Amino acid sequence: MTVINTNIKAVTAQNALAANQRDLSSTMQQLATGRRINSAADDAAGLAISNKMTSQIRSLDMAVKNANDGISLLQTADAASSELTGMLNRMRELAIQSANDIYTDEQRNSLNNEVGELQAEMNNIIQNTQWNGMRILDGGAGSSGTVKLQVGAQGADIVTVDMSSLNSGAVSSVQSIDISTRDGANSALATIDSAIAQIDESRGRWGAVVNRLTYAADNAANVSLNSQAARSRINDTDYAKATAELARTMILDQAGAAMLSQANQQPYYVLALLR
Repeated sequence: MTVINTNIKAVTAQNALAANQRDLSSTMQQLATGRRINSAADDAAGLAISNKMTSQIRSLDMAVKNANDGISLLQTADAASSELTGMLNRMRELAIQSANDIYTDEQRNSLNNEVGELQAEMNNIIQNTQWNGMRILDGGAGSSGTVKLQVGAQGADIVTVDMSSLNSGAVSSVQSIDISTRDGANSALATIDSAIAQIDESRGRWGAVVNRLTYAADNAANVSLNSQAARSRINDTDYAKATAELARTMILDQAGAAMLSQANQQPYYVLALLR
């Protein structure tokens, strides 16, 4: 049947052309942005999963930075403590020297003067070694000398580091040694040995934490990488597929426009009947 009031062919062509235009616009947007999901309408569930992964990835990347900052803090403390050990070893040499009875009181006083300078410098290092403005050898870092490092994406992913004061115990006792006499030099040896052992214990503990933080940072980085790969499969544009879809929709767009033109010409054929 030939009619002119309702051009079904033209309406059908218009509907098909409009639907194809939506597909064409979506495909071009995917190619332009590099993202398969540009709005919730594209894939509501995929968008929710992608956003959750993005949150986790950003948290993990920050956790890696936190772990590396913790490593830097402990390396700073370890380097300063190494200097303390070097000075204690020098004090021990001087104490051994002063314990030898071939030296006069005046010479022992000279040896003791060097010990005094080393004592002052040890105190200076303990009081003034800082990282990010925090004193890290006198118990001033963290809460009562305990530093908590956030090394994961969850609140429970914490590494606790003991940064208690080195200006205590045997290390503190070193400040009172006096090697100006033979007896004082002999008694100083035990105090110095205890101080060296105390510092070695702290350095060993810090070294173990550095190794743990290294593994924690590597693990967080690996989880972040795998999460990024998973998010990419959900959210990123498959360019091979999208390019093929673009070619298809462009062909259909041109064909639809041509068919609409043809459908609009149909009513004019009625004129032939009226002539």
